[in-house]
This record gives sequence, structure tokens and C-alpha cells, in this order.
Amino acid sequence: MKTGKVILSAAALAACGAVSGCRKAAPPKPNIIYLLFDDLGYGDLGCYGQEKIETPNIDALASQGILFTDMYSAAPLSAPSRCCQLTGMHMGHSQIRNNEEHFTHSPELGWNCLFIDDSEEGQQPMLAGTETLGSMLQKAGYKTAMVGKWGLGYPASDSTPNKMGFDYFYGFICQALAHSYYPVNLYENEVKFATGNEAVMQGEPLPEGLDPLDPASYERYGGKYYSPDLMYEKLENFVVENASGPFFAMWTTTVPHSAVQAPFDEVMHYVDKLGDEPPCTNPGMYLPNRYPHATYAAMVTHIDTQVGRLVAKLKELGIWDNTIFIVTSDNGPAHNGNSPLEYFNSGGPFRCAAGWGKSSLHEGGIRMPFIVAWGDRLKPAKTSHMASFTDLMPTFAELAGVESPECDGISFAPLITGKPSAQKEHEYLYWEFPGTRGWLAVRIGNWKGLVQRVNKGNSTMELYDLSADPQETTDVSALHPDVVSRMWEIVKASHEEPCFDIPKFNLDISYPDGVK
Repeated sequence: MKTGKVILSAAALAACGAVSGCRKAAPPKPNIIYLLFDDLGYGDLGCYGQEKIETPNIDALASQGILFTDMYSAAPLSAPSRCCQLTGMHMGHSQIRNNEEHFTHSPELGWNCLFIDDSEEGQQPMLAGTETLGSMLQKAGYKTAMVGKWGLGYPASDSTPNKMGFDYFYGFICQALAHSYYPVNLYENEVKFATGNEAVMQGEPLPEGLDPLDPASYERYGGKYYSPDLMYEKLENFVVENASGPFFAMWTTTVPHSAVQAPFDEVMHYVDKLGDEPPCTNPGMYLPNRYPHATYAAMVTHIDTQVGRLVAKLKELGIWDNTIFIVTSDNGPAHNGNSPLEYFNSGGPFRCAAGWGKSSLHEGGIRMPFIVAWGDRLKPAKTSHMASFTDLMPTFAELAGVESPECDGISFAPLITGKPSAQKEHEYLYWEFPGTRGWLAVRIGNWKGLVQRVNKGNSTMELYDLSADPQETTDVSALHPDVVSRMWEIVKASHEEPCFDIPKFNLDISYPDGVK
């Protein structure tokens, strides 16, 4: 659904008062902090059923806010997910539809060539002048920041955070370089600076001659300055400096994306809790790790601890009750030697083995944890409202009292401003993804339509009843041809050719006979 309406914020409406001619000052616009994990699964947080990883501070936000059970990423992979969030466009309209590097891979090293020479870092950029959450909120008087990972351009392009609506940026421009938690360089705004860490090559097995059971054998892969800590300090500084508000801070942490790395004492906390485990000595494109399970858990808890610090700072500054705090993830959990998603049941109620999480349109790849807290203003609740990351644009517009750019989303602001009866619903949600041989998906109510191997010419749509079959095990398409037919109509109406002529962005759809 595309929208372009001028919408008054809840604060502006409240300011009108019940008495004609009322001139009471409007309450301040809410600050917004948006924490976006990287590859965190639906089931990786305690409030979503996780039993091994400790997330008490995020769980506390959920206990006093609104927990979404049916929030979806607009894409199952990093760059397209972030583009859809920032622009409010689903994948049938999005500029970025897959990960596409700015540099040329070497046959031997792949993207690890950047760890030798990062002069060609970056990814496919968005078009100059693209309206984003940041630029929209700048127009509403917000100071805006992104701290963490960008992944939507290269340093010399017109698609860097400072050129796309963010007053302040600190972190990784290039998402490939973000695979190291002890980076050699980071960016502050448009300036690259050395962190003090030494370069570490990735994609190599533990060298022969080193004891795979000795933690000291893995010290070679670490560093002195841990990027999540560097980022948190800059994030907190931004909040303190802009406490008079309003501000918008996108905290795009790289946790828990591989390669998994965390401070040793925090890893050992989980070794003590979970017990010893086999090392990961041959991690493919990432780094060997003595305790991969414990490290993954420690990373998530590390960010959770920072959430607790930030909440305490908001309270100290006296702005806790006027700050909306959102916690979510960009896409489902990854499946590799460094990401023990099956051990942690990272998909929660959804399947998350290889082919069912990240880079797929199964529920495990796109169903996201999503928590909204707003100081003490919200009545704690759990909602099954079907929503998508495309909804962020109109939601933030409504909260800020500005016009939303044209987009595919529907505002869910009524749910968080105490007006659930005014909440509009999606008739359907739509996805397409050209990666891993091509995917299509549609959700209508509890029905989920799925087409795999689209770029191989497949046009057979599977159909699942998510209310009875959340793990997508039983295809009932033969029993409901009318639902399948309607979904194909949605696919045809929703797909537009991408604006960039890049093969990795293209989806070669073969429509069945009879599709209108």
C-alpha cells in the first residue's frame, strides 16, 4: 500500500485539547532509538523464549512495552533489508535487492581481499537524493545519527550515511569489513581513522601446530579495541549531546553476525554456564574460535548490557519517558561454523537449519523479534498485528508529525499511542529475493505462499497455513487453488524491474497460465 498523507503526531493531537481555542504547548516530539541487530534470530531473546542466552535488559523493555509476534523483515539479507527499512519500500519496489559489493572479488580470497587492502570497500549505493528515515526526520527537526553498520554504498558514492539523512555517523561503511569485531579502520562521518587494531586475515583454518583446545591458540584473531564498545561510547555521547531533543539514533550493531568475537571473560561466563564444547577450527570464510557457542551468547549479552546502560542514561537525563526504544534484527539467523543457531534454537517456533534462516523467505529468515518500549507510557502487551519493516517510514512520520514519503508501509503508530481501534491492517505482505536461486512469498492473513528456485524457472507455489503449521511442513496448495491464484495476482501487481541493471538484483519470474 502506498501512502503520502500528512499525518499529525499523537503529541500534536493531544496539544489541541478539548476546549475550543486551547493554546496549550504541545509535548515534545518523542526521541527514537532503533536498535537493529545483525542476523539475530526470532528466538535469540529471552522474551521470545530463549533459555540459554541472557538478555535481561531487553526482556525488561518487552515487559513494559509492546512485543510483536508477526513483524517481518522486508528482505532476508543485510543490504536489501536495510534499504527497505530506510525507504519504506518492499522488495518489489526496492532499489537494493541483494548484496552487491563495490569491489571485485579475487578468486582466492573472495571479499577477504579487503582485509589486505580496503581501498575498494563498500556495496552498491542507493540513488542520490533517496528519501530515508533520516532525511524525513531531519525535516521534522530531529538530530539524526547512525552508529554501526551502513552497507548501502561506498565512501566516494552519493550513498553514505551523511548524504542520506544522518547528521552523524560512526562505524562501518562496508558490511564486508564489518565481519571483524577488531577492525583496523572505522569511519566517523566521512573520515576514515585507524582504531589501533592490527589486520587479521579471515577465511583460514587454525594453523597446524597450534593446540585446538588451548584458548591461547586463538588470541591471534583478536585485538585491543572491540568495535561494539567503540560504537556504544559514540552512541551514548550522541544521546547526551542531544538530550534536549528530539533525536533519532539508529544503532545498527554488527552483533551477532560472524565472525563471532567477544571479550574473553564474557565468553568464559558462558563456558562455565553451558560447559565445554568442540572448537571451530575451519570456519569457512570467517575465523576459528575455541568456544563458538559461548562466544555467540556472550556477544548478544554484551549488547543487552549496553541496552541497560543506555536506559539508565536516558533516565539520568530525564528523557526516558519521552524516548521510544525499539529492538529488532535485520534478518533471520545465519547457518555457518560460527553461528550455532540450532544449538540455541535461534528460530524459536520456526525452522532455522540450513536453508531455513537467513537468505530464505521461510519464516525463520524473515520473522523478526520486535519490541517497542516508551518509558512508562505503554500498557504492556503482545500483538499479533501483521507488520513489516516497510511500516517504519509511515509510523515514524506519524509520531513526528510530518508527511511520509510515498512508500509501501502502513503506520502502526495507533498501536503504540493507545488507539488500537484505529489501526489499519495489511491486506497482504509481499517479498521477492533474487539470491539463492530466487524466491517469492506472499502472506494473506494466516496463509503463506512460497515459490522457491524462481530463477531456475519454477512457478509452483507452495501454500502453508501458519496458524496450524508455523514450520511450513505441509503444503496445502492443492486444497486452496483460489488462494494460490490470488497470491499470483499480488506477485504480478507488486513486482517492478529494479532500477539498476545488475544481474544479482533481477528475478526472472515465470507466471503460471491464467494470472491476470
